[in-house]
Amino acid sequence: MMDDVLKFATFLGEPFAEDFMLQAFVIGSLVAAVCAVLSCFLVLRGWSLMGDAISHAVLPGIVLAYIAGIPLAFGAFASGLFCAVSTGWIKNNSRIKEDTVMGVVFTGMFAVGLVLFSRTPSDMHLDHILFGNILGITTAQMRETAILSAIVLATVLLLRRDLMLVCFDPSHARVIGRPVKTLTYLLLILLSLAIVAAMKAAGLILVIAMLITPGATALLLTKRFDRMLALATTIAVGSAITGIYISYFAAASTAACIVLVQALVFVSTLLARRTGASADQSNSSLNK
Repeated sequence: MMDDVLKFATFLGEPFAEDFMLQAFVIGSLVAAVCAVLSCFLVLRGWSLMGDAISHAVLPGIVLAYIAGIPLAFGAFASGLFCAVSTGWIKNNSRIKEDTVMGVVFTGMFAVGLVLFSRTPSDMHLDHILFGNILGITTAQMRETAILSAIVLATVLLLRRDLMLVCFDPSHARVIGRPVKTLTYLLLILLSLAIVAAMKAAGLILVIAMLITPGATALLLTKRFDRMLALATTIAVGSAITGIYISYFAAASTAACIVLVQALVFVSTLLARRTGASADQSNSSLNK
């Protein structure tokens, strides 16, 4: 009996004995933390679709950077920033609403990227670009992800008050002298950097969920922004570690497992909040 328990414990501990899994836990947690912090600002600003747009729009930049022989991160960042800036320019110079403009811009840029990719001989795998390859990430890619993540986290935490004010009440921020336009573009730059940092781990498609779900879940639990940041980060990092762990035994896409865990946490939180609210209403009625 004791031998069976030891064997089962050894079996459950297998992921922690593999170097590539430990590496995945570290990178997954770092990327999850960066995306979670930004997700709070995106949810407050109503920019969830902007994360979707930029994540799709970086594909042509990646292919062009490969053709030019420069680091893919440079091309991805430039392409994502071009998507954000062009969306703002078209919105300001037309009667079309922002969500419609984003839909046109990012689908067009994504299509350009697919055409360029299909016409460019390379050893790149489209699946790895779209869905990530966290278990096969190289040392150089780990270093790049860590540096970009550190830059984004440090900038956001340093300017979180101003960025929160711009996202929550831009009119008030303008009245008290905050550079609203500069901070808005800075947030877009940070969003592009975060997507580039998460690209190798989560891919261009699944990073969208990592930029939305933690903030949305935290918003169900609190209305205080600092607490929202802490909850979103805890949820995201916990989901990343759990998803990576599950993917080892399920032999499934690691990024998809991370996103699935985040989605389950969101649904569970929503149901728990609704159940709690119903119970409070029932108790209130009985007390009356």
